[in-house]
Amino acid sequence: MRICHNKKNFIKAIPAMLIALTLMMSLIPQPAIIRAAGTPTASNVSTNMWGSGGQISFDLSGCEGYLTITVVVEFNSNVNSPSGWGFDTYTADGKTVTATVRADGSNSWGMNSNVGIQVSGSDLSSAKVVSVTGSGTYTASSNNNNNNNNNNNNNGQNSEARPEFSSPAVSTYGTAGDDWLTTNGSKIVDMNGNVVWLTGCNWFGYNTGTNLFDGLWNAELESSIKAIADHGFNLLRVPMSAELLLEWKKGNYPTANYNHAYNGNLNSLNSLEIFDYVLTLCEQNGIKVMIDIHSANTDASGHNHPVWYTDRISEDQYIEALKWLAERYKNYDTIVAYDLKNEPHGKASEPTHAIWNDSNDKNNWKRVAERAGNAILDINPHALIVIEGIQIYPTNPQSNNFTSTNDADYYNTWWGGNLMAVRDYPIDFGSEARNRQIVYSPHDYGPLVYEQPWFQGGFTYESLYRDAWHPYWLYIEEENIAPILIGEWGGFMQGDNQRWMEYIRDLIGKENLHHTFWCFNANSGDTGGLVRDDFKTWDEEKYALVKPVLWADEGGRFISLDHQVALGANGISLSDFSGNAPAPVINTGSADSESSEDTGSETSSQDETQPTAVEGATEENTVDAGSQTAAASDTASSEEGGTQAATDTVNASDNAAPQTAPQTPSDKSDTGSMVFVIVLLVIAASLLGAAIIITMNGREKMRKQAGAGEGAGESGNADSEHGQDNADNEPDDSDIDSSDR
Repeated sequence: MRICHNKKNFIKAIPAMLIALTLMMSLIPQPAIIRAAGTPTASNVSTNMWGSGGQISFDLSGCEGYLTITVVVEFNSNVNSPSGWGFDTYTADGKTVTATVRADGSNSWGMNSNVGIQVSGSDLSSAKVVSVTGSGTYTASSNNNNNNNNNNNNNGQNSEARPEFSSPAVSTYGTAGDDWLTTNGSKIVDMNGNVVWLTGCNWFGYNTGTNLFDGLWNAELESSIKAIADHGFNLLRVPMSAELLLEWKKGNYPTANYNHAYNGNLNSLNSLEIFDYVLTLCEQNGIKVMIDIHSANTDASGHNHPVWYTDRISEDQYIEALKWLAERYKNYDTIVAYDLKNEPHGKASEPTHAIWNDSNDKNNWKRVAERAGNAILDINPHALIVIEGIQIYPTNPQSNNFTSTNDADYYNTWWGGNLMAVRDYPIDFGSEARNRQIVYSPHDYGPLVYEQPWFQGGFTYESLYRDAWHPYWLYIEEENIAPILIGEWGGFMQGDNQRWMEYIRDLIGKENLHHTFWCFNANSGDTGGLVRDDFKTWDEEKYALVKPVLWADEGGRFISLDHQVALGANGISLSDFSGNAPAPVINTGSADSESSEDTGSETSSQDETQPTAVEGATEENTVDAGSQTAAASDTASSEEGGTQAATDTVNASDNAAPQTAPQTPSDKSDTGSMVFVIVLLVIAASLLGAAIIITMNGREKMRKQAGAGEGAGESGNADSEHGQDNADNEPDDSDIDSSDR
């Protein structure tokens, strides 16, 4: 009977036991759970090779759970000086580079992000990913960023916080709408008629797939732009692809590739927001911007395509990209000019080539340039429209209106360098006011880029003037038809090439020709750059050649194109030079509904927020994060002529890296021990709960029996017998000893 009675009490105790168990489990410290590791993978592999150096970039994924990711890359020839972005260590051994990144290291952002490896060597032409492996275990949450919303550990790397900026960019350092430019004959003037001189340089990358300026894998954005301004360049020509602009318009933000440790200010921004930040930095340093549609497709070799449309980008889409850009920045006069298309070209014998006449031919650059220019001017009538030439022009336009396919029937020069057609078929935007926004823009290079006929057998300043410059484009400036802006000129400081650079520099100075030097980048394969391979150290010899044709006053102070903001640390503002400032002009309305579509920015819609003037905001808060010393990397992208090395973008399937089986974290023994501990705790809790309930019930019965005994004594009944009977039939908790349990 006692056993049955104990079972009843035990059953009664079950609810309390469950409560006790729940409480006990809630108090047990939960161990860190180590998730099973994925398979580390390299995808979207892209290579840039330029003979003496090379770079390979790719997206890492599947890095969760690993402490260390190791990547092995093989180049086609021996390499040295390995560096890059996204890794902690780089080791070269013959043709192979081994790079590692740790989840607990300063470059932990590289796990599941875009990373790159840069090397130097000789005869470099290809590279491939050999393996991607993971080792060790890491229990903290792994970074999983795609640069569109990065939250990583590098936000505090720069010495100063980035200046305030808006997206889309809004004038915050100067006055919005007071810096628009127009023309007067062969001169470019401000809105008060003061003559200005556009003397700038090029910095490519937005066209190559970097989706940002090249070189920021080794340099810092803020200090680089500041250095350009400090060296006296008042205009920055920014090569871009129509494809990138269309992606931004749709709200897609291709990853901007850069060294996250050097450029921590950018880590929380998508690529469009970074571009707005670039514009803000240019504004605060007194630099104006000219957008150059360098190629239709995003491709470092895209400029090799002769026309403005491809199998991926139609003519209509090319126009759409320009309209979106013009609408987004129509009241932001840091962007003062649009170079409609880089280097339309092609020989008559080639199946696709640009022509310039009065036809409706799909390859007629005059027709398309007029369409594109008017599309921009419909939105912003104050923008300069910069129009490059083509490659060929008929020797007898009356008998051969681009109908002959015989190359001998044409004058042939540099891509984009032939503006002979302007005499016969000038660009016409339909009104005198609009035509005052026209600037013609040839490109010109020396013999190291290509041995043109006028270089053969020796050349002089006079022979270059006679054989190349005057007939192809200089006559436009000399006859006061329109201004000339040489969009690209430059090269290596070697032999005849240096002599050519000195001659064209002298021409620019003599005629006060507007120009943008090619280029800031160190990785232009056939010209080199204003900076060395580290993208920080300036080539002082080359800069000394260019400096005499940078706009400066008699005291040597560089002159900005901004009326309020001085040009860098060594310059003055345009109002300081001219003594006056125009009244600001704000553009209102759009040409059509398409121009007013959503800009695609996550932070601001152009429909909702038009940039407005911030009057009197002339304070310069230049960010100079200082020089940084860390492992660095270059990217290469050839940019000129047929001799330039091309970029090979490799699909992951085409350049498949042998994948090592994932090393699953060794956590079985830890898990087993934890389960055993939990089981013991459950049993202990159950027994404790049962003991508490049974003890409490027993004590309650004892209190009841004690009360019954007192009642029996008062009535005279025998306590012992009645008590014994009760003991036999109704045992209480006091009768149960330890052997009954």
